[in-house]
Formats: sequence, structure tokens, C-alpha cells
Amino acid sequence: MLASRPTVSFEFFPPKDAAGEEQLWTAISGLAEFAPDFVSVTYGAGGSTRDRTIAIACEIFERTGYRTIAHLTCVGSTKDELIEILHQYKRANIHDILALRGDPVGGPTAEWTATPSGLNHADELVDLATSIGGFNIGVAAFPDVHPASRGNFDQDIEVLLHKEELGATFAITQFVFDSARYAALIEALAKRGSKLVVHPGIMAVTSYRQITRMLELSGGSMPAKYLDQFESLKDDIEGTKELGIEIATQICQEVHSAGAQGFHFYTLNNSTATAQVVANLSTLLS
Repeated sequence: MLASRPTVSFEFFPPKDAAGEEQLWTAISGLAEFAPDFVSVTYGAGGSTRDRTIAIACEIFERTGYRTIAHLTCVGSTKDELIEILHQYKRANIHDILALRGDPVGGPTAEWTATPSGLNHADELVDLATSIGGFNIGVAAFPDVHPASRGNFDQDIEVLLHKEELGATFAITQFVFDSARYAALIEALAKRGSKLVVHPGIMAVTSYRQITRMLELSGGSMPAKYLDQFESLKDDIEGTKELGIEIATQICQEVHSAGAQGFHFYTLNNSTATAQVVANLSTLLS
């Protein structure tokens, strides 16, 4: 069943300095015309931007009124600290979180070591947020399979279903560059009676070197036909951007046909390419 009017949402990351903060607000302003259904704010690797994530998520909500989803990870926080962060969000009227285990400091494939007196898995974080109450809880989904699953797609489905049982109501995926894998994911969940709304993560690629590095770090993949095209343009900045916009637009159309209820754009705090993709989807979004 096709979604009616798809939702549009944008992901941002906390700036590291004044120049980065200016870039962030420029990006938010540049995407305001599309009236996002929600925005999300990430954590840095190893939970390194926890305090900035909390601060910028609260500021975005206060300044824009957008439904703001704050990422929250198990990395670098004790259980008591996580409880305090959740209460801090509630005091700021932020009632949406994306509950993640988070990546070890060495990256997704590094050995996991829990923070002393902390949590080990995202399902524990979902359970914690549910026990406190008052949150809409999202989780991560992996059409390309979670790096820790070692290719076990069925295991990933079981993990998602368990998180739903504990209180999660939506999921956001890693980058989707193969719409068939997204379709397989939502079909597998539907067959098990899941009601999770699974937002596909969309990125308009603007740099070949950047996306290959990001895919390596996230455990994601891209069809060879796209990789070859981007590689052939790796020294052509404008050509890469145009191709990235074209492919992202096509993937949005494909996942919508597969049943996606919306599109979640990884902006990298830059509005230009994402804005063009959304503009290209005006017929779907009207």
C-alpha cells in the first residue's frame, strides 16, 4: 500500500565551533520552506558530542518549533546519566528520541565495551525510556544489515521486533542506496505483524571520497553501478553533486512505491543538495 503524502524530515549534527554553528543555522533556514515534519540531531562517534547534542536539540526546538528527535546512545553514559538526560529533554518539551547503542570509540566494527554502570544494548535504552514514560521512541534499522549481525538479516528483524515490543514506534534506516533492500526490510517486518514506521535514510551524495568513507564506517553499501558512476566523477565537484541529487531523487521515488511513509534526509548540515531533491519530489509531496 502506497503512502499518501510522504513526510519529510532532516538530520543535523551538533556544530563543533562558531563557524559550524553558523553553517547549521544556515542549513536549517535553507530547508525551512519545506516545513519538515520533524528534524533529528545526532551524537558524535563514541558519544563525543553528548552535551552539544542536548543543547542544540533543545535550541532547535525552541527557535523553530519543529518536532525534534534527539539521538541518545548508551556510549559514555551511566544509567543514571541517561535517566537525567531523558528528564532534561522532557523539561525542554522534547518528547521524541532515537534510542541507539552507539558505536564504540573505534568505530562500528570495533569491540563493544559498555560504560561502567551503563547499558549494553539499544533495547535496554528503549526499555528505560518507556519506563520513564512520555516519549515517542525511535530506533535504528539496517537494510544492509547491522555490522554486528555478520550478514544475519533475520536476526536484525528479531532485534527490531523486540525493540517494538519494548515500546519503539518508529525506525530510521542507515543510508538507502538500494531500494530493494529497504522493501525487503519493511516486507519482513509486515509479515511479522510489526507496526513500526520505518523512515528510509536518504543522502544526496556530494563527494565520492566522503560517501565511501561513511559507508565503510557505518557498514552500509552502495550498488556497484552507483559507485562506479561516482568514482568516474570523483574529481568533478559539480558533476558529483548533480549525480547525487539525481540518484537520491530516484531512490525516494522507489522507496515511496515500496510503501515508505516518508523520507529522512541526512543533510550533513548543508541544505543545497537536499533542498533540490525535495524540490524534485514536489509532485509526490503536494
